[in-house]
Order: sequence, then structure tokens, then C-alpha cells
Amino acid sequence: MGATAARLLREQAPSARIAMVDAGAPIGTTPGVHLHDIADPAIWGQYNTRVRSGIQGMYTGAEVVREVPDAIDAVAPGMFHTLAFGEEAEAMPATAIAWNAGGMGVHWTAATPWPAGSEVFADDEEWDEDLAAAQRVFGVRAPSIGPTALGIRVLEVLDARFGAAAPDDRRPQAMPMAVRRGADGTLLRTSPSTIFPPIADGSDDAFALATGALVTSLIVEEGRVSGARVRDIRDGAETEGRADTVLVCADALRTPQLLYASGIRPESLGRYLNEHAFIASRALLDLGRFRLTLDDLPTAQPGEFCTDSLWIPHNGPRQPFHGQVMNVTYVDDDGHAIAHSVGVSLYTPVESRPENRVIFSDTEHDLAGMPRMRIEFAYSDADRALIDRALVVAQETAEAFGAIDPATELAHLAPGSSLHLTGTVRSGAEDDGTSVCDPDGRVWGIEGLYLAGTGVVPTAVVANATLTGAITAVRAARAIAQRLAPDHLRKGTP
Repeated sequence: MGATAARLLREQAPSARIAMVDAGAPIGTTPGVHLHDIADPAIWGQYNTRVRSGIQGMYTGAEVVREVPDAIDAVAPGMFHTLAFGEEAEAMPATAIAWNAGGMGVHWTAATPWPAGSEVFADDEEWDEDLAAAQRVFGVRAPSIGPTALGIRVLEVLDARFGAAAPDDRRPQAMPMAVRRGADGTLLRTSPSTIFPPIADGSDDAFALATGALVTSLIVEEGRVSGARVRDIRDGAETEGRADTVLVCADALRTPQLLYASGIRPESLGRYLNEHAFIASRALLDLGRFRLTLDDLPTAQPGEFCTDSLWIPHNGPRQPFHGQVMNVTYVDDDGHAIAHSVGVSLYTPVESRPENRVIFSDTEHDLAGMPRMRIEFAYSDADRALIDRALVVAQETAEAFGAIDPATELAHLAPGSSLHLTGTVRSGAEDDGTSVCDPDGRVWGIEGLYLAGTGVVPTAVVANATLTGAITAVRAARAIAQRLAPDHLRKGTP
């Protein structure tokens, strides 16, 4: 999100001086490079082993880690469960945070389904343009991984089940992904360093990046922000940085944490915490039913674990679930196909309620020395009914491809497993106590302070949240560029 805002701000306000501060250190030698594309074989292998699960929460490892390290300066860069950072997060035990330069942007799957229907949080003529801007910056492409010939047959089955509830552009299809093809033919993921290359190569003289630098509080004087207090993770040295404008893109947990630590505590801060429920199922393809042999099974592209990444878009009450279908051909040691699985994951929307929230302590601190979080999160009766319905739909969809054992191949995963948290610093049209900022990310009552990221999204997100969150960065960047522009440009005159 920060890289998106930096890139667009550079395009729209070329003379702006931009400083980016990131608490984590780089993974590897270059900040902001996606782990899928990193040159170090050990880092590459660890990432790709974990991503094979197709479950974002397992990128931190299969088990939820509750042991808190002794000190933050001893923590290697990576992704950690919030429990391991000393937060009270049992209500969302699989939730994780990134403690590395580039944040979640170096870990994410690169899936970029576009928001529609109930996810759309701005009813204005700029929405389509903002969505297109986010897709451009991310380099969204479809198709990317598949569809193979078998993937097309899988889509035909999915379309027979879900297509009737969909307009033509939201029928089952290949998953849009933020990727580009490298010189050797491999698919490279969009990351902070590709969105805004100066993060990696320092090619912009008016841009500075500080890593291993934790912003502990914002400096607010007479109703306007004037900078930030920063602590060096390595030696504990504290400094102040001054700025005309500050944009906070610190994820849906640490953005409200920073505001709280800064004494910015509107009524809705931390409230409306949301995450769609995550239903996972998988079936081994019945080759006989589809009149296939092992020789007919596709192989994955170089560098990929799945042969097809497919999308079942949500489409309102008739089809309220977002589906991500990832197909895998299993091979023996000699590379011969031995089986093919169809993995069906469904995300179900969860009601946005103020009772679901993050509360911050005035007396206790987490591993980073910031106000300790307590997460309160529960499903409503309507949420549970939709989850039960999703379990049935996921099982029936998987069974369209082969027999499954619901005891081992169907599950409602623990809250936090998608890592798609939203709502904790949500935007709104009015300062009425239910939002933290306006639709352009301006924090109510604090001049010069803006927010971007998934925490700003006020709607119940059904699909992967990254592209939707990027729209908030598009809007914040435009608003900041207008703020920095000369008066005659700010007023819209030539």
C-alpha cells in the first residue's frame, strides 16, 4: 500500500520529497523483493514450501506459535503470529503480521480479484478509475496460471454450478493475478520493489527508505501532524522526522495501534474488525469420471506449484461466496504424474460490527514496545448460518470432481487464516463516530494525516482484500498530491 501511494504520488507530484519508514529489515539483500522471486535458494525454498498449502495463515508455519521471543532486536525478518508478538489474540489465533521490509507485500499470493457488489465502498464516478489505477500499478493480468486443458474442464463444471447467478464478467474464470513473465518464462510476483523500484535500487534522489526503524508515535501539534518519532530497532536510538504530510500504511492491526500510541483515539478506532470466514476443501480428481489417464494430467509452469489458479466470483445473495480453486498435479521422484487434486476454498462475508475490535492497553506493551493489543472477534448468528451453507457448497463442489472425506478434506479454518483483515480504521462519508477517516483517507480532525490499506476498507470484503485495499492508497495519493499542489492546481483551474 505504501509503495502504491509512493508511485502514484511521484507520478502526480513529481517534485515531492518522500520518506518511507519500515520497522522490519529486508529478507535477503534487497528491500521489498517478493520471496517467490528471491535469488537465495534457501529463502525461496522455505517460501514455496509453505505457500503450497494455499492457506495464507500457514505461510508462518503449520502451527500457531504462542511463544514470545525475549527481545525484538533478536527477531529475524519474516511473518509471525500476532500471539508471538505478545498480543492477546486467541479470538483470531491464525492472524499474523509481517516484520520485514515490504510487509505482507513480499509474502502475498498475488491474487487480485476485483471488488464488486457489496464490497464497493464508494458510490461515485471515480470508483472505476481508481480500480483501474490499482490494477495498472499492480500489473494485474488474467489469465496467468492456467487455465490448462484440464483447467478449462474444471471451469466448465464450476460454471454449471455457479454461472447462472453471474453476469458474464463474473462467471467462473482464471484468477486475475499481479504477475509479469520474466525473461526465462517464469511468472514474477508484483511486490513493493516492482511497484516503486526506488525501494530496491535507490534510483530516486527525492526518495529515502529507512528499514529497521519503528515509528512509535506521530507528532501532532495544534490539530495537525508534523512528523513522527522513530526508534532504531538495532540500537534503540530515537529520532524525530518532520514532514508536511504523513501517510500511515501499517496494516489493519498496527495502523490503529500507532494512532492510539499517538493519542489519536476516535470512538471507532480499532472497531469493525473484519475478516471473511475461510472454508477449505480438496478432492482427488476421479480420472475415470473425466475419461482421463495419468498421461493427460498437466504439469505446473516453472516455479509454480499449481497447474491452475481459478476464480469463482461472488455475486450477491444467490452466490455470496468468493471461491479460489487451485489445482495440483502430484508427481513421483521421476516426475511422472500420480494424481491430480482440485482445491476449493470459499470465503464467506462476515457482518461488519463494532463489537469485533482491537483494544489497546495503556499499561502493557507488546514485543515491539507498542500498546498491547487485545482482539475481540466472534461470528454473528447470520455469519454462522452462512458458514454452514458454505461448508455444504464447498463439499458439494469438491465432490463434483472426486470423492472426499469431510473429516480430513473439509474445514472451517481458524479466524485470521486468510490474513485479510479490514475495517479497523475505516473510512466514511461523515465524522459521525463510525469512521476514522474520510473517503480519501484524511483522518478526521487531524490536518495532514492520511491512512491507506485494508484497515480503511469499510465494507465486508468477500474476496482477497489486497486489490480492494490498494484503492484506498490510490485515493490517498491523489488527495496528498492535490494538497501539495499549488493553489491554482488545487482549485482545479489551469
